[in-house]
Amino acid sequence: MSQNEHNSPIKTPKQLITVIALAFLVPIVIIVLLSQFIANIRSVDKSSPAMAPEAVAKRLKPVGEVAFADAGSEPVRGLRGGEEIYKSVCSACHEAGAAGAPKFGDKGDWAPRLKRGQKMMVESAIKGVGKMMPPRGGNTDLGDLEVERAVVFMANSAGGKFREPGLPAAPAPEKSAAPASAKADGKKIYEAGCVACHGSGVAGAPKAGDKAAWGPRLKLGVNTLYASALKGKGAMPAKGGNAALADADVKAAVDYLLDLAK
Repeated sequence: MSQNEHNSPIKTPKQLITVIALAFLVPIVIIVLLSQFIANIRSVDKSSPAMAPEAVAKRLKPVGEVAFADAGSEPVRGLRGGEEIYKSVCSACHEAGAAGAPKFGDKGDWAPRLKRGQKMMVESAIKGVGKMMPPRGGNTDLGDLEVERAVVFMANSAGGKFREPGLPAAPAPEKSAAPASAKADGKKIYEAGCVACHGSGVAGAPKAGDKAAWGPRLKLGVNTLYASALKGKGAMPAKGGNAALADADVKAAVDYLLDLAK
């Protein structure tokens, strides 16, 4: 053996002491650092809002999410109109009548189909018709309402009278006590209230049908009599004492009494 194999890096007592010291100190330093790290973790204030479960979950939430929609459900985007869908999808076949498709605007082609009605035509468009037309015109992204709008647009362009879906219903006309064109029933109004005085001529009221009593009043003109009946005059209160009567009802009662006196 050569002498080099017995050579050691430690050649002096000082070097030996240094190596022995490091052998003790390095593990101690590592243990101290680990202890401080664990102590720092335990000292975190778990009552802080940043450590609340909701805040932690929010920080861990993925950047994006994947959503799945049921087949046939309406897309999240806004519904398109029938004409727009026809131009982008249906016109490929219906514009020229390809593959036996009824040609757009051709009343002869569409007449037999219109007789089937809106519901059946829409069902056929959604499900497809044999090998002629695929479901939803080949565009599976179309929702049911969009398919129906396209069908209605094409059908009505060929003479149909179908109703486009998804439109707000027209507000119902307000009901009034009597149609504008209908005249109030003066006889009923007279019999319901005016007869109390005019039936027997109470308190100087001109008796119904008494031409002599009504003669001077007729000369005053109908507008003057209307005003007296509405506002009241002498012993007669406004509107004959029934404030709920509409002006038209009061005038109808006056007209009835005047007719009786003519």
